[in-house]
Amino acid sequence: MLIKSTFTPIILSAFPTIPRNPKHFFSRTISNTTQTVQQNASTNPTTTIPPTSAYIHLPFCRKRCHYCDFPIVALGSSSAQPDNNDDPRIVNYIQLLCREINATKVGYNTNPPLETVFFGGGTPSLVPPKLVLSVLDTLRVKFGLSLDAEISMEMDPGTFDANKLKGFMGLGVNRVSLGVQAFQDELLKSCGRAHGVEEVYQAIEIVKSCGVENWSMDLISSLPHQTPQMWEESLRLTVESWPNHVSVYDLQVEQGTKFGILYTPGEFPLPTETDSAKFYRMASSMLSSAGYNHYEISSYSKDGFECKHNLTYWKNKPFYAFGLGSASYLGGVRFSRPKKMKQFVDYVQNLESGVVDCWGSNDIDAKDLSMDVVMLSLRTAKGLDLKSFREAFGCSLADSLCKGYKPFVESGHVLCLDDHRRAITVAELNTLLSNENEIGSRLAYIRLSDPEGFLLSNELISHAFGIIDP
Repeated sequence: MLIKSTFTPIILSAFPTIPRNPKHFFSRTISNTTQTVQQNASTNPTTTIPPTSAYIHLPFCRKRCHYCDFPIVALGSSSAQPDNNDDPRIVNYIQLLCREINATKVGYNTNPPLETVFFGGGTPSLVPPKLVLSVLDTLRVKFGLSLDAEISMEMDPGTFDANKLKGFMGLGVNRVSLGVQAFQDELLKSCGRAHGVEEVYQAIEIVKSCGVENWSMDLISSLPHQTPQMWEESLRLTVESWPNHVSVYDLQVEQGTKFGILYTPGEFPLPTETDSAKFYRMASSMLSSAGYNHYEISSYSKDGFECKHNLTYWKNKPFYAFGLGSASYLGGVRFSRPKKMKQFVDYVQNLESGVVDCWGSNDIDAKDLSMDVVMLSLRTAKGLDLKSFREAFGCSLADSLCKGYKPFVESGHVLCLDDHRRAITVAELNTLLSNENEIGSRLAYIRLSDPEGFLLSNELISHAFGIIDP
């Protein structure tokens, strides 16, 4: 799934938006036109390194969920059956996708092979393995594919069996993101999900029996009629299933969706913002107690099982993106592809003819870039690396951020850390802020506290934006 093209951190403002794959939430994404896309001036090392990640959007679903406003193609309830191999809608799209990949220029003289590939959707597990193979082969020929690349695929319960999963694994898919969302049939039904709890357990068993060593489970909180008891049960059953990674998303009610027609955020049967915050705290507490590291606002993992592909986004590194509605980050430009199939077909044709280009020239406004870096870094447990930030944007701006966050350090929502990641006390911070020479040598990171700082991420990141661009 896709994350929004506007910056929507969390309500309270706390949770991140519901989609699993963070590729559409940047504040300055540029929509496709027939012109070459360009931006302003200033260069940062992260925008000049060759991309080593690719997001592939496979938009097919059995039906549209009630909360979903993403670009999808609804295939119908029979689409998960084995005789779906030759569905012309899937075959034609995969051919178009491969054309897009082949028409995309390589921006550097020497390009390292791809290290991560993420198949998102939609429900990518509806696509037959032989068609996924054609995409991987096209990527391999065009860009190269590392032998130990992380290749992730979003999969929904009820859309695959052991044979199909083994087929994906035989192609190199080595990470599964399982879209469970809830462990209560009534909640799944109310969301318009195509699977039930029985299929959830079957999918978990298939993943385990096939020997998938790296798999994630997705959950959604703040669903209509969801109670704290239901949420606690979903978290407990998730922990008992023992995935390597868990993603927790709060429901966002979008205009144009069925939920957008039926419900108003914060009003019954949706939870209040206070209840949603309790859900977030509950997830942080239960998953952390079970040995998961809360390494990003919505992401938890066992040691060594962070999603490498998503870390590309949080580190503000460039990445390719292909397919309907996807957004790439190449040459300093976030470039969004059309969300309608007819316009996407036209885009690919224009790409092939050289009329459109998804690459930028690394000319980026320094303020825009610094805000992206702050926004993305503060989503993570590592936080903002002040040394790198000073090198890229100057000591004055870094020091201003430190001073600007002082009230939030005092309130416990922001942590200032030294090189050893020891939290600096309020008294120590006051002393450092009075001596500019000491700030640069002692303050190494700024991060949001877990969970209270993450719950206020909207306000805290907006506060930084005000300092950067008053």
